[in-house]
Amino acid sequence: MIAKISSGKDTAGLIRYLYGPGRANEHTDPHLVASWDGFAPDPGRSNDFNAARKLLVADLDLRLHQAKRLGRAPKQHVWHCSLRASPEDRPLSDGEWATIARRVVAATGIAPEGDPDGCRWVAVRHAEDHIHIAATKVRGDLRTARHWNDYLTADKELAAIEKDYGLHQVVRGDRTAAKRPTRAEQEKARRTGHQRAARERLRSTVRTAVSVATSPEEFLDILTRTDSVQVDIQYFPSGDIRGYKVALDGDTNAAGAPVWYSGSKLAPDLSFPKIRERLTDLDTPPTTAPEARRRPNPWHQATAAAERIPQRLAQADDAAAQAHIAAFGEALDVLPILAPKELRPQLQQAAITFERATRSRIRAQQDQARALRSAIRVLRTTPVTGDGSGLAMFLDVALLVVTAAAHWHQLRQHDQQVAAARQALLHLRTAYEQAAAGPLAALAQRQPPARTIERHAKQIRTVVPDYAEEVLEDPAWAGLATVLTEAETAGHDPERLLQHVARQRTLDDAHSAAQVLTWRILRLSQRQAPSARARAAQTRSTMRSVPSPAEVSPARTVQGGPAPRGPRR
Repeated sequence: MIAKISSGKDTAGLIRYLYGPGRANEHTDPHLVASWDGFAPDPGRSNDFNAARKLLVADLDLRLHQAKRLGRAPKQHVWHCSLRASPEDRPLSDGEWATIARRVVAATGIAPEGDPDGCRWVAVRHAEDHIHIAATKVRGDLRTARHWNDYLTADKELAAIEKDYGLHQVVRGDRTAAKRPTRAEQEKARRTGHQRAARERLRSTVRTAVSVATSPEEFLDILTRTDSVQVDIQYFPSGDIRGYKVALDGDTNAAGAPVWYSGSKLAPDLSFPKIRERLTDLDTPPTTAPEARRRPNPWHQATAAAERIPQRLAQADDAAAQAHIAAFGEALDVLPILAPKELRPQLQQAAITFERATRSRIRAQQDQARALRSAIRVLRTTPVTGDGSGLAMFLDVALLVVTAAAHWHQLRQHDQQVAAARQALLHLRTAYEQAAAGPLAALAQRQPPARTIERHAKQIRTVVPDYAEEVLEDPAWAGLATVLTEAETAGHDPERLLQHVARQRTLDDAHSAAQVLTWRILRLSQRQAPSARARAAQTRSTMRSVPSPAEVSPARTVQGGPAPRGPRR
């Protein structure tokens, strides 16, 4: 059940609307279900509709007129609250709606329970699934009602009502969500042939610009060079940038002027001060210098940075964790402009959906995620090319990150963020399956001889015995055998690589243990292989750290550390 609360200054106009036909003749059988004293006139059940309506307005405004004579009447004296049940809910009786209305006006301070001076109010029902509460804000003692934070108090009471009546429990937010487009904006988008309102399209455009910019100045420069977007930059008298606002070409008001949106009106984290905080002092290495050719693969760097996020979320620093979730949201924002065309729809939906999960009441400590943001910026000059394995391995880690983010929000009761992360996970999983199909098939075509495959199978049974049969029966096993063979050719020890991968990342939450091992070994094997002296030192260190048989737990283990079972993502 949800509430919508507004204020006004025309009691008669509101009552006229509530008892009228509605904007689309949707009002059927409007009638009173409750009132401040239980005896208010009901135009919907009166033989003289107009007379009863005038009498009802006069009764509601009685204290208002008294307060006016004393000069104490509020300018916006009408309080209007609509309560709507969820489509899944059973029909509620008039008596149930009456009780719900009384609980809401009491919780919000309009008419506290047991207060004889509470405001005058009525609850009108003209549809099966909702009611409207109309009240005047002047109390019996002629003071203005104390109804601060009425939306939050009403929402809290509605959550209790849902439990008491066995109704659908609505996913509630923390007032950090971006503003939704109004009905007028949605209708305007439909008239102009767009699926999304101008506000939503501009929000995506600005977020993409933030995700690729390396400084506040570059962010504004990218915006001004974006097709179909108008940008107005505001300055302080000193010449420093104060803020910005954007508009879409062709999106005009009745007077023909552009409809402007400031960054803060698009989303709380898109104001210029917030963007400047995120983009200040980013350490982004140049990619055009000659030595850039010797740098590690940018997709591998970004994957390594993202792979550390679940560990960050498991720590006690909530501000740093929130910063890493927000930075990962920027990574999702940039993916659609880098990925192949066929993957863009799912990646765009993932970015749009996960956007809600990037904000909460916890203030992000932005400098904690600087390394991740810097790695993301390098990707802007590295579109997906070749076999696409870089994107596939990043999306494989993205599934892990979004799962961890959903769990982190769930522990803090961030219901809307949990729902957003879970929805984004569906889009990412679809995108991953499409992105991984080609690279995995290419690896399978290069699979080594049968004797080599059997040797690697033995290594799998030794290092990850509890996952061995699952890995060996997976269609991705052929690709994993290929990367193990190619790593060995490059001078790496396949068994040691497997041990390293298994220690750093549990396989319990993996959609495919074989694919997780494939991508991580593919990335690690591209590092320089250790020298013979280094390998000998590693062997001595491993032998000293191997436990005796009596020390090994009977639980599921991975050689080198325990691997407790958890939910699969």
